[in-house]
Amino acid sequence: MTNTTEWITRSVSRLRSGAPSTDKAPKASKPAADKPLADKQVADGAATKVPAPRSTHERLQATLRRGNESLSPRALRRLLADLQDVVAPQVSELEGGRRAQVVAGWYGQAEPEERRDMWLLLCEQFAPDATRFQSARQRYEAAAGTADEGQAEISLRRALVSPRTRLMQRFAVFPEGMRFLVDLRAELLPQLKSDKRLVALDADLEHLFTTWFDVAFLELRRLSWDSPASLIEKLIKYEAVHDIRSWADLKNRLDSDRRCYGFFHPRLPNEPLIFVEVALVDRISSSITPLLDEAAAPADLKKATTAIFYSISNTQPGLRGVSFGDSLIKHVVETLTAEFPRLRTFATLSPVPGFRGWLGKNAGAMLERLDEKRRTELGRAVGAEPPQSAHLLAAADKALELDARSPVRQMLMECAAYYLGRELQDGKPVDAVARFHLGNGARVERINWAGDPSAKGMKQSFGLMVNYLYDLKRIDKHRNLLAQGKVPVSGDIDSLCRGG
Repeated sequence: MTNTTEWITRSVSRLRSGAPSTDKAPKASKPAADKPLADKQVADGAATKVPAPRSTHERLQATLRRGNESLSPRALRRLLADLQDVVAPQVSELEGGRRAQVVAGWYGQAEPEERRDMWLLLCEQFAPDATRFQSARQRYEAAAGTADEGQAEISLRRALVSPRTRLMQRFAVFPEGMRFLVDLRAELLPQLKSDKRLVALDADLEHLFTTWFDVAFLELRRLSWDSPASLIEKLIKYEAVHDIRSWADLKNRLDSDRRCYGFFHPRLPNEPLIFVEVALVDRISSSITPLLDEAAAPADLKKATTAIFYSISNTQPGLRGVSFGDSLIKHVVETLTAEFPRLRTFATLSPVPGFRGWLGKNAGAMLERLDEKRRTELGRAVGAEPPQSAHLLAAADKALELDARSPVRQMLMECAAYYLGRELQDGKPVDAVARFHLGNGARVERINWAGDPSAKGMKQSFGLMVNYLYDLKRIDKHRNLLAQGKVPVSGDIDSLCRGG
């Protein structure tokens, strides 16, 4: 009797320590039954070892879920069966799309951790067949240099296509499927650093999006005040450079001397994937303030010789890594030139979002580049000789108060020029906006003091802005220079980089 009682007690204890066996799991948390044990381990000085997460292969074979798992093994098996039904060989594309829509409906109602379980299933249960790939690779190597090489290559390529790719293609069949996949990746991306098991799914989605959102399938459309209200609201929602403060602000940006263009995909007809705002003026702009002045009269289009790209915004986080910018700017330039033949200059008025953070880490190194005379002048200006990083950064916080002859102002201009024109990481500019425009073939043309005196501009770059010039005859030359690790810059920028 005693033995039977002890067996029942141990069995009940084990059941209580596992997660409930219902299909819909509560949010992940550490079981209360484990807490006394953890407290005892800490009290004893023993390190608490967190068990490694089980793979979906292990969980599918289990009976109970662990406390940190969401779907129960039974629910996980059912979800896997639903996904397998979507991509079953005997199922047509349309029927597969209908089944995928049902899974997407479940996903829309699922908790974040339940969605994560679906991601893991996609990664671990729909990977390429390793045995098939190994066999195809061996056949390809054996066929190299023979008449069978082409066929062996085809077999190898097919072996590399994962069932996961075919599954994602089925999700793209139903009307809202593309929206579903783009949103899924947007939710997935922030989780990649903490869970490397998810990178395969991300890679497949990025590869598919690169094909599906190729510029050949995109439509360039002008957005104006006469566009549907739902579309105009998207501009307010997605504007990422200069926040749209009011309807009057938006109307100013869509006025007669402005143009706004966006790329659209036929499966996302009411969603601009990326859009650019353009001001038509008679010279390269040095400040964002007049461009955003709602009370300013429209410019005379007959005198416009310059197109200023003052805001470019990507709207879909899920399409990260899919490049639209290069094609967008080219298409916009062609469209503007056709409408305004007098336009000769195409440039940006861009923020320098990484400058303040970079200078905070590199101010000391920049000070060491100064000769004795310059160091003394700067020291007098900041009230500390010799000047240290903290002194320069404190003075920079009052940048808008500095006059044109201020040594601090000159130093900040030189630091910004060095940051944009010399500082590279892995052969690419460290500043994200510079990386975008320079990668598209522009050059660093001019740095503008107090170009953006707003709180955001001061926080990013002490108010500095930069013009990138798109010289249409030298775009390829500029790209080649950047490929060689040399940032294309104007003579003025080069002089500032040298400290003069």
